[in-house]
Amino acid sequence: MPQITVDYSAQLADDFDRPAFARALHTTVVEIAAAKLPACKTQFRRTEDTTVGEDTQGHAVVHVTLGLLAGRTDETKVRLTEAVLDLLRQHIKPAEGLALHASAEVRDLDPSYRKFEG
Repeated sequence: MPQITVDYSAQLADDFDRPAFARALHTTVVEIAAAKLPACKTQFRRTEDTTVGEDTQGHAVVHVTLGLLAGRTDETKVRLTEAVLDLLRQHIKPAEGLALHASAEVRDLDPSYRKFEG
């Protein structure tokens, strides 16, 4: 915990500093949500096809999902979500003419969540 997934459009591959974003995000999660830095895990998933409305070109999407153990207040979750959006603004510089659609959400992990390290 936390389990972080970042889905992003292929058009952003060269314009998104993913390692720097992940490091900054992990620090932010520790500061805002009291997570432990070694527990922060981020996976990036590149998506090849993006459609916004009827348009299949000219748009890029990035969505960040943060799964945390239950117990954070709604205010903490909102604060973290806003911080994630600020970090995306800092670490994504889309090519000219490319409309960026960025979003983030914080979810409680299901009570069935378990992990192991090997």
